[in-house]
Amino acid sequence: MISVIIPVYNHARTLRRCLRSLEFQTYRPPEVVIVNDGSTDNFDEVIKSVKTSFNFIVINQKNFGAAAARNRGFKESNGKYVIFWDADTVGKPEMLAKLKEALAGHPEASYAYSQFRFGWKKMKSQPFNPDDLRRYNYIDTTSLIRREVLVDIPGPFDESLQRFQDWDLWLTLLERNKTGMFVPEVLYRKLVRGRVGISAWWPSFMYQLPWRPALVRRYQEARQKVLAKHRLIVNIT
Repeated sequence: MISVIIPVYNHARTLRRCLRSLEFQTYRPPEVVIVNDGSTDNFDEVIKSVKTSFNFIVINQKNFGAAAARNRGFKESNGKYVIFWDADTVGKPEMLAKLKEALAGHPEASYAYSQFRFGWKKMKSQPFNPDDLRRYNYIDTTSLIRREVLVDIPGPFDESLQRFQDWDLWLTLLERNKTGMFVPEVLYRKLVRGRVGISAWWPSFMYQLPWRPALVRRYQEARQKVLAKHRLIVNIT
């Protein structure tokens, strides 16, 4: 019932731990799709050495970006539910079961999301609030989504966006009156091994400096692009 889609770009060093955390899920996913998005590290060597009790398929493509890798995985998957499980994600054993339980108990919700850690840092999240979601993103990509709400969305991830692809998706769903269900527990964490690859995060003080580093400018420009796409007020702070 659940398809796990894993986009991989130069994350061979975290892939074993990622797959091992799926191995120990209390709800074992029947379908795991790994999309190698043109990795230049030792992905081939690692994936050949991985032994799991569940079957997975590997799709190799040129480096088109995380959104394209997720879209390819979605097209190749079949589950009633899908979760975009990044290659640097390590889930607690009860993660999939609890997210699935949240959706089962709330049929009005289109997806379930939880708290998580980025390395040592507990990332902020909150119960679903449409007004807040229009202002900022508090929902991570690694959420359990009902397939039916994604099938008629092009992509479903917008490949023209370099950042905020997950926020863009949640806003698109919100425009279709689709809502999320919050599980107020830390159910997974992202392994921090540098800032290159699928996941990235920068401390908040970087955005408060009197001079704007290039990374902050790129962040704000990307944010403007998403806000403009969804016809929301552009408010740079």
